[in-house]
Amino acid sequence: MEFNVPDMSCGHCAGVITKTLKALDASAIISFDLPVKKVTVQTTQDRETVAAALAEAGYPAN
Repeated sequence: MEFNVPDMSCGHCAGVITKTLKALDASAIISFDLPVKKVTVQTTQDRETVAAALAEAGYPAN
């Protein structure tokens, strides 16, 4: 699944997002495209759970 994360701007942001998503699913595969502010996640969690975790970490996604 892909998320647009408008507030993601740097490697630190990506690190926080990685830590947040790995807490949900330790085997999640996460990739980033910082210039277009996109996160791609392969996980067993549903989209709503991932989006809620991102928002709670300070990176609301759509």
